Amino acid sequence: MKQRLNQQARHVPNSRLPALNSRQATAACHRTLQLAAGFSLALVTTLALATSAGASPQNQAASSMKAASATPPAPALSPATPAMLASVTLEQLSSSELRERIAAGSTTIIVPVGGTEQSGPYLALGKHNVRALYLAQHIALRLGHTIVAPVVAYVPEGEIKPPAGHMRFSGTISIPEATFEALLEATARSLRQHGFRDVIFIGDHGGYQKNLSKVAQKLNLSWGADESCRAYALLDYYQATQSTYVAELKSRGYSEAEIGTHAGLADTALTLAVDRTLVRSDAMARQPKPGAADGVQGDPRRASAELGQLGLQRIVDSSVTRLRNYLNEREPRASTSSHRN
Repeated sequence: MKQRLNQQARHVPNSRLPALNSRQATAACHRTLQLAAGFSLALVTTLALATSAGASPQNQAASSMKAASATPPAPALSPATPAMLASVTLEQLSSSELRERIAAGSTTIIVPVGGTEQSGPYLALGKHNVRALYLAQHIALRLGHTIVAPVVAYVPEGEIKPPAGHMRFSGTISIPEATFEALLEATARSLRQHGFRDVIFIGDHGGYQKNLSKVAQKLNLSWGADESCRAYALLDYYQATQSTYVAELKSRGYSEAEIGTHAGLADTALTLAVDRTLVRSDAMARQPKPGAADGVQGDPRRASAELGQLGLQRIVDSSVTRLRNYLNEREPRASTSSHRN
């Protein structure tokens, strides 16, 4: 049968095959990869849940953590090659390449905001920075004509002396709110100067969401009636981790106490799905449940990359939907103004 099909395929006249231009071919390839990734994720998740059904909480935790350290990373969202990710990352473009991209219509830029903070004994200090960049890149690829700025890694994390909040734990770096807001404002003004029309702030940490909104409002007020560039705080990015993702985890039998609010199951699962090396899975499997004294709110021991994929998908989906609506509303106004200071 295989030989007969191959023979038939060789005799199909070229005139009967539809011609695809490069954009159509790329789109078709992406659609195929997305379908394959979705099927693989569904199969892996179903097998994982079926395996854990009926097991005791202790065995479930042990099995989940063993699988997390033994199995290869699950496919994250639609597959993206390093070259695809680099193509939307400002730091990996030359100045002339960026200028050409802007001239060709890539005038939306995402400013991902992370943070350097403690997340208990099992998560790396830079989890927010890695996640923010990774998700911003996938959002940019989905949107099209979008570039990703360098991650803002220094954010308000509490008083330095006497230490408060996360500053009570080693490795956390904190800056004053005024300094943080000034940094975001100067970043947006720089990007506007180079020709970007829409500067989008996204934040992987809950503590500074209000600051992102404040800076966007200040910038838009200062730019006044000039619609050539606008700043926008995409709060949907973070809200997805607190609403639809949590609801999804609860529907799968995980309690609110286990899901947690910091370095618990949800936080750890998201990190596993992005980069397993940021999670100390082996140590987590051997040690008892961490608590508030360790800088943890929740129980990370049953976290898995497969559960994290659910959250990544919801973050990207909700972010892309909101941004498309925003940009569609912006287009008529922005096209009437071309002045830039």
